[in-house]
Amino acid sequence: MTPEEKEILRKTYELSEENNHILKGIRNSNRWGTIFKVIYWVTIIGVAIGAFYYVQPYVDMATKAYKSIQGDLNGVKSVVNSAPVSLNKILNKSN
Repeated sequence: MTPEEKEILRKTYELSEENNHILKGIRNSNRWGTIFKVIYWVTIIGVAIGAFYYVQPYVDMATKAYKSIQGDLNGVKSVVNSAPVSLNKILNKSN
């Protein structure tokens, strides 16, 4: 082997070592990125579920209050709708 060929082979070896080092760094970076993404999403989903369980009693109370108000409004509506009929009956009896 000539000295020029040895030099080319040595440079090729150094480049392959450098590329191997860079590729290992990229692979490790991707692994850590994936791990942090999983941790990120697990945290977000966990906080959302925790918030749901924390807020659920208040939502239930608000729903009950809404249904109660809705029932009261339906009662008022039925009284208002029956008022003209009752008023006509009272006026007709006095005549």
